[in-house]
Amino acid sequence: MEYLRNTWYAAAHAQEVTAEALFHRRLLGDLVLIFRDEAERAVALADRCPHRFAPLHLGKLKDGVVECPYHGLQFDAAGQCVLNPHGNAIPRKAQVRRYPLVERYGFLWIWMGEIDKADANAIPQFRSLNPEAWKILRGYMSIAANYLLETDNILDLAHIESVHPGFFGSEAIRRAKTEVLQEGNTVYSNRLTHNELLPPFLDKTFDARGRPVDRWLNTRWDAPALMELEVGATLTGRPHAEGRTIPGCHFFTPETESTTHYFWTYARDYAKEDQALDAEIIQGVTYAFEQQDKPIVEAQQANIGSADLMSLRPVLLTGDAAAVRARRVLQKMIEQETPSATRPTPELT
Repeated sequence: MEYLRNTWYAAAHAQEVTAEALFHRRLLGDLVLIFRDEAERAVALADRCPHRFAPLHLGKLKDGVVECPYHGLQFDAAGQCVLNPHGNAIPRKAQVRRYPLVERYGFLWIWMGEIDKADANAIPQFRSLNPEAWKILRGYMSIAANYLLETDNILDLAHIESVHPGFFGSEAIRRAKTEVLQEGNTVYSNRLTHNELLPPFLDKTFDARGRPVDRWLNTRWDAPALMELEVGATLTGRPHAEGRTIPGCHFFTPETESTTHYFWTYARDYAKEDQALDAEIIQGVTYAFEQQDKPIVEAQQANIGSADLMSLRPVLLTGDAAAVRARRVLQKMIEQETPSATRPTPELT
């Protein structure tokens, strides 16, 4: 499978990587080692010793230096071998690939492409990840499905009536006004309900108290699979400014062709110190994602198998417009990045 490589992917929540231990994850099919150096800056190296290719994450971390578990070669944060315990000379090729890594918004962002093209300014802005404005809750899931299926899931929120009945969805979702917009390579998918009676979890979240509301669900997509979703509600007919907004992020990073790392956040600007509310929200959101979304997307992947979804010529509904647009933008970016001579010839259908 082709991936967009000259771009930033979420590699981990920053809190997952500490100065005391080695951390590893497979990203875009590559084994990656992540740790913190002596200054506690996060570093990403290929998780493979250049000697006998043992996984470095099985080794030791001491003072920002990684020791291979097999023969004891040691590598610094630049990926350079700094100790060969089997002789004074350090082989010239005893070095490990280092990936550009940036810590921002409480995430570690990795660049898997050409190093000289890595520009931290290309990381999109996410207003809901400003800790001064929002209380930010975070979660992670491993999904046995291609990352593009997860992108489709968030860009087409028509599914919440069927997949999240009585929790996130209501019959008002099918009557919602929708629009799809594109600015450059950014795609927007907006949905607005009117006179909606919210299910209990959302009724409490938006303090509706059983009264009808207008609800908006607006998603912004940036390549490769970075989405910020703003959900808000106000009493029917009232200005949006009078309502409450709950923004969150959904970042999908391919592990392999058929598995995905799912990083999510859920933010609020009220009752920030209420830890009981934190626990209640995390429990509810985790249930929705793990017990409702995850099974259907993984079953979808099992049915599709190794085929690309669009090659199967699926029936398209109105709600698919944003997801199809995002897939086309991403494919164009991949084609521009990959010389045609090195791209596989598509199979005839």
